[in-house]
Amino acid sequence: MMLALFGTVVIAGIVGYLSERSGFTHNGVVQSIIICIGGAFLFFFLRLMFGIGFNAPGWNAILSSIGALIIVPFHWRR
Repeated sequence: MMLALFGTVVIAGIVGYLSERSGFTHNGVVQSIIICIGGAFLFFFLRLMFGIGFNAPGWNAILSSIGALIIVPFHWRR
C-alpha cells in the first residue's frame, strides 16, 4: 500500500509538470503539481475507503490528476 501511495504522488507530479509544459494549463508548474497531487491523494483515499476507481493505481492517479486540473482552476476563475 505504501508503494502505491508513493507511486501515486510521483505519477501525479509528472502529470502536473507535463500538463503545464504542454500548455494544457496556465497555472504555473508548482501550482499544477500541487493540484494534481491533491486530487490524486483524494482519489487514492476514496479508493482505499470505498473501492471506487479502477483496479490499477496508476490509472487512478493519472485520471484523478487530470480531473483535478480541470475542476480546480475553473472553479476559482471568474
